[in-house]
Amino acid sequence: MAQNLDSVRAAALARIDRSERNFKIAFFAAALIESAFIVSFLLLADFSNRMHVLLLVSTVSCYSIVGFGLIALGAHINRGIARVLKALELTHGNVSSTATNRQ
Repeated sequence: MAQNLDSVRAAALARIDRSERNFKIAFFAAALIESAFIVSFLLLADFSNRMHVLLLVSTVSCYSIVGFGLIALGAHINRGIARVLKALELTHGNVSSTATNRQ
């Protein structure tokens, strides 16, 4: 029974790692594309035109709000993952001690 739980834990952790890796790849690809858009806007904008300045200020403010939200969400997710991993460690200790007590 303990080995079955260990294989389930290992499979779950492998899926978590794979999904985290895919998320990071997608996140950095999107950040690269968005930064290319911002750089192209900075190169093409006419800063004597107030509308271009307003667009720049609104874009930067929106991106900063979204960025801070993503940072907060990442911290929350990491804390949740840490709790799950701690629970797995505690469960693994209880399963090991139960298995040795049964033998």
